[in-house]
Amino acid sequence: MEAALLYVDTLKEELIALRREFHQYPETLFDVDLTAGKVARYLKELGLEVHEQVGKHFGKGVVAVLDSGRPGPTIVLRADMDALPITEENTAVYRSKQDGVMHACGHDAHMTMLLGAAKALSRYRSEVQGIIKFVFQPSEESAVVSPIDGRMISGGRDMIEAGVLEGVDLCFAIHVWPELPKGVVGIHRREAMAASSHFRIAFNGVNGHHSTPHLAVDALSMSVQFITDVKYALALEVDPFQTSVLCFGTLHAGTATNAIAGESELSGTYRVFDTELTAKIHRILESRAEAIASTYGGGYSSNYRLGTPLINDARAVEITLQAGRQALGEDQIIQLEKPSLAGEDFALYLQEVPGAFAFLGIANPEKEVTYPLHHPKFDIDEDILTSGSKLFVEWVRQAQNLIK
Repeated sequence: MEAALLYVDTLKEELIALRREFHQYPETLFDVDLTAGKVARYLKELGLEVHEQVGKHFGKGVVAVLDSGRPGPTIVLRADMDALPITEENTAVYRSKQDGVMHACGHDAHMTMLLGAAKALSRYRSEVQGIIKFVFQPSEESAVVSPIDGRMISGGRDMIEAGVLEGVDLCFAIHVWPELPKGVVGIHRREAMAASSHFRIAFNGVNGHHSTPHLAVDALSMSVQFITDVKYALALEVDPFQTSVLCFGTLHAGTATNAIAGESELSGTYRVFDTELTAKIHRILESRAEAIASTYGGGYSSNYRLGTPLINDARAVEITLQAGRQALGEDQIIQLEKPSLAGEDFALYLQEVPGAFAFLGIANPEKEVTYPLHHPKFDIDEDILTSGSKLFVEWVRQAQNLIK
């Protein structure tokens, strides 16, 4: 696929324009109709078989299929489409036009790189063996309560339960990474990212006046007690040699200065690398909530999205190392030793199918591209767009060579 790699270089300006269009019109979670429509139109113009409204619970994903008609592996290449509820502080001409929403995690780049690869592979489909599925999923950043069964569902779960991994041999994805220099690809041998679990706990009490607290049940105090008890329980009950981080993100309670709150709700995440520890912390949260509600004479309800650690497959890592060397150069691919405590729902794909998740460096101080993910001044060096497309293309070639 040397010709396909060379062709990607000719797409540089097109990819930059495409990424900027995505960046200016970001959408969050499963509300990605505009973005998904743009993706689908681009893929249809390539002559691919395109499936829209993919997803068992929300139906907002896009999947394009390139079937070579020749024997070979079925490979999933995945990109995420959603942005974040963050107000952009950059002043670039392509800054977000949607108030309070921006692509602060690089998903605009992920989509663009995969579309570039789809265009190159479609043009040189005579060199493709087997089947390639280009998967564009919503809601990677968080989970939403399913209208079907009430579970907290992320975009990855929604797509998988719709069958996108049926018959798939390998899957691959890229994430732009400001901790690596521009154009450098990093890959972990095994653990790459943590199991990021989300939780919401709501306490129910009885509203009351501050002059008669004995007639009320203080839901705000229950939440405050919960935060304290959980932090103390983690310090005592979790092996200090096991990595774990739990942080609270929101707390809502009360409507008046002089009234006791009858309801409160808090949310947060915890991050670990072990599935048993994920379950243990879940039990700690539940037991403390139940005990506090009982002590105060109130009640509680809870909702969780339990995370999955992102574990790369050994064979897929070797494919990635070879693909990086061939597509980008020997000095542009490195093995990473320390995993990230950030979470990624591509972990759900790797739980079902062998594959690998690679990090593509974007840092370039000369262009002031130095801000971390989820920062209001986050941006990328757009020179890396062709690098990501090339890696996707070369992943296909190396996988085809290995699985025949």
